[in-house]
Amino acid sequence: MSNNTTKTANKSAKKTAKSSARTSDGIAGFFELSERKSSVRQEIRGGLVTFFAMAYILVVNPSILIAAAGAGGAENVTPASIAAGTALVGGLMTILMGLVANFPLALAAGMGLNAMVSFTLVLGPFGLSFGEAMGLIFWEGVVITLLVVTGFREAVFNAVPSQLKVAISVGIGLFIALVGLINAGVVRPGGTPVQLGIGGSFAGWPMVVFLVGFVVILVLYIRKVQAAILIGIVVSSVLAVILQAILKIPLMTDQTGKVVNETGWTKNVPALQGSPVQLPDFATFGQIDFFGAFTKLPVISVLLLIFSLMLADFFDTMGTMVGVGAAGGLLDEKGNPPRTFQILLIDSLAAMAGGLGGVSSNTSYVESTSGVGAGARTGLSSVVVGLCFLLSMFFAPLVELVPAEASSTALVFVGFLMMTQVADIDWKNAENAIPAFLTIAMMPFSYSITAGIGFGCVAFIIMKLARGKLKEIHPLMWVVGLLFVVYFALGPIQALIS
Repeated sequence: MSNNTTKTANKSAKKTAKSSARTSDGIAGFFELSERKSSVRQEIRGGLVTFFAMAYILVVNPSILIAAAGAGGAENVTPASIAAGTALVGGLMTILMGLVANFPLALAAGMGLNAMVSFTLVLGPFGLSFGEAMGLIFWEGVVITLLVVTGFREAVFNAVPSQLKVAISVGIGLFIALVGLINAGVVRPGGTPVQLGIGGSFAGWPMVVFLVGFVVILVLYIRKVQAAILIGIVVSSVLAVILQAILKIPLMTDQTGKVVNETGWTKNVPALQGSPVQLPDFATFGQIDFFGAFTKLPVISVLLLIFSLMLADFFDTMGTMVGVGAAGGLLDEKGNPPRTFQILLIDSLAAMAGGLGGVSSNTSYVESTSGVGAGARTGLSSVVVGLCFLLSMFFAPLVELVPAEASSTALVFVGFLMMTQVADIDWKNAENAIPAFLTIAMMPFSYSITAGIGFGCVAFIIMKLARGKLKEIHPLMWVVGLLFVVYFALGPIQALIS
């Protein structure tokens, strides 16, 4: 090689190195890595841990929403399209959180909120179409965004007592656990309102799939494995695919919904049809009816539903934001994370994006703390999580391999995680304990998140009135309580009017 060629090569190498250094310095400066005592490698590691800790949503969200899509007039929506939409919306909003708020917080379709869409708005007493339900999700996001922009969100946050906020999360956890147990066939109708398995016993290979997956999650969680939920779903899904290939297990019900095989799969057969890698199907996008719910239901019912969705989204985000900040040592002396306004704004916009994308409200995930535990301190980790979500869109058809018996393990376990907050309730103080108990109990027992919140709010007002503590009732709570009283009496009121 000639000297000129060598010099040219050296100059090129130095130029490339300088360009790489400038890029690295640019990333470090933009995300304030040195100020937060982090590094690019540390942020990538934290982002990957967060993704694997919450990637179960790509399986669980389709398992919750698909029944609502079918019953709600969205026949072209499939589990694969829900998974693709979930990945796209979650990925874009998480990247936006990283770039705008520079905070290690990831977003995706919210657990509890998706259950409310499916089992309360569409399959429940309101009977909305899938598009009408997504319309309410969109308006809930609009309301929260306005609350952030106007500064009113803090006022609403302060109006609902802290003990009731905790109870709402706990109640949703129990509700989700019940949904998971029913989807897996572990709990079913029987001689009593509900019973364990088939005649009080575990029977059938699909139930074994659930038990194996759930035990794997429990063991890995105790062993502090970050991706415990995802690994549990993968293990139980692989077992399901193997069992199906050997035993050819049919569905539990026929096309009319009649039970024809008690030991069959409850929702879907774990067998892949076609290629596992395909272009994403975005059939969920455009599945939205902005004003249909307002014409189908009384205005008071619509307002209460939007308010209930807002509460479930609103308070989880506040707690998650502070929890992630505390885990990473990112809170100031007042307990606030940096760029609080930007964090709340992106989270609020994510609710709107979830409705527009037809995948339910997107919200901040407490699993982000797992990434913080692995070293994440900045928004760079969020960008990594978002890119992982976008990449996963091309593997969405694999979702159809995951039976409800496998994905339901996550529902039950997430119920446990949410239940742990019950210790924050003052059970020795009846003024707090009774509203909290009614909130927690009524969600699973009435199969309605809205009913649980309503019972808790009304009970809180009654308790304060009984003790003569009118000054402790925020004016907004009077409005909320009155709306729920009307909501619970809508049937008789409508009968009287007609």
